[in-house]
Amino acid sequence: MAKAAALVITGISIALLVIYGADAAAGMDDPDKQGFLDMDHMTRGLGLGGPAMVLPLIAYFISRNDSSKGLGGMILVAGILIIIGAVTVIGMTDLSEADETARNPLMETAPLLIVGGIQMGLGVLKIKKS
Repeated sequence: MAKAAALVITGISIALLVIYGADAAAGMDDPDKQGFLDMDHMTRGLGLGGPAMVLPLIAYFISRNDSSKGLGGMILVAGILIIIGAVTVIGMTDLSEADETARNPLMETAPLLIVGGIQMGLGVLKIKKS
């Protein structure tokens, strides 16, 4: 039962990450447009990104006694998607025009890199334990 719930939770997380990425990509062409969901950056991050970072962690811990390579793979994919998003944000930042008042993109994305790395590690651990 816990494994089935963990699979559903992780599937929801992956879906949220895909929707987040598609919405962010849809809003990149026009600075006035915010994507097809019409959310600003903060709302999108809190509504889609926040749960997508927490759900795989919950899924791992509720199924820690069950072996499942599929669940491990899904948790690994969620971590990879988070890392890809963080690296994309870093890559899109024009560091040549940065000044002291500009925000450091690495400091903004560090939590994403950490959570994505943790999820990837838990996914690999789940696969190895299976």
